[in-house]
Amino acid sequence: MSAVKINFGAGPAALPVSVTEQLALSIRNYDGSGLSVLEIPHRGKLFDAILKEANERVLQLCNLDAATYEVLWLQGGGRLQFAMIPMNFLPEAGAAGYVDSGFWSSDAMENATLWGNTINLASSKDCAYKKLPEIPERFPENLSYIHLTTNNTIYGTQWKQFFNSPVPLFADMSSDIFSERRDYGLFDLFYAVAQKNIGIAGVTLVVLKKSLLTKVVRPLNPYLSYRDHVAAHSVLNTAPVFAVYSALLMLRYISDRGIAAIEEENLQKAGLLYDTLEKSVSFELIAEKNSRSNMNVVFRGIDPETENNFKLFCDYKGIEGIEGHRRVGGFRASLYNAIRLDQVQYLANAITEFDKTRT
Repeated sequence: MSAVKINFGAGPAALPVSVTEQLALSIRNYDGSGLSVLEIPHRGKLFDAILKEANERVLQLCNLDAATYEVLWLQGGGRLQFAMIPMNFLPEAGAAGYVDSGFWSSDAMENATLWGNTINLASSKDCAYKKLPEIPERFPENLSYIHLTTNNTIYGTQWKQFFNSPVPLFADMSSDIFSERRDYGLFDLFYAVAQKNIGIAGVTLVVLKKSLLTKVVRPLNPYLSYRDHVAAHSVLNTAPVFAVYSALLMLRYISDRGIAAIEEENLQKAGLLYDTLEKSVSFELIAEKNSRSNMNVVFRGIDPETENNFKLFCDYKGIEGIEGHRRVGGFRASLYNAIRLDQVQYLANAITEFDKTRT
């Protein structure tokens, strides 16, 4: 078995060595404070500084103005956002539009039906989500908002272009935020769970326009209210200090590399792996070419025996997290920002080597 261990898992995902090393040091002594980062108060000056820098770096990376947008660090993952969005912004007598491009977008829409009417604006469910649905040229009138998922981890599809929405546009960017240059100003609210491109599990990044806070449609428990979280500066309750700090380290890593350089490497990584799989005699790609994700490459073996043998081969090679989601089976290689080009080359070489055992 190889001593090399590369985590291609969809989440919790790989972290850069520089980040894990800094996290390890901070557990012993955070920034010379004499305290572990696991011990610092969530309403003390040390964590205040972490939050301030994290918020500033998010807005800088998104090229957004602090006078227009708020940054929140919440708990509860994507599923809490599926609930909070309609609770805050969908009137009981109103309607929200959802773009159904995969399991998570469908789950978001289903959660919204508990609070108001939803309209399925476009769906690719009829083709098992192998491609992105076509966005209609015109939308129904009087929508409260439109919601979409920018990258579909299970099915390996990704939106590369977005549209100017006539109503507030919300997006789940959990699996591709900061992976490419993007006009974040098109979105009134976007969110991302942090165990993929920005840190470890336990915290969710939410960025929203301040003007949305005047559009909350019902009284809510403070924890479920964006307005209350903004007023409390992300410390309405005991904040997940270590998770936010890990996100800050990832934001520094992304800032140092630059989004343009990250985008270029992500294109190279995805191109290399897709090219290898297109030539393979052992595997077939699932997503249609024009819809393929640069973050999650989903494929399957030509038969069950091939898949079983490749699982054993990956274990021998030290390739971790390669199995596909239980809903589709097969395999999935997640190429998040912490995955290096040489590591993708290692996987591509392993696929080519595996092919040779079959010929």
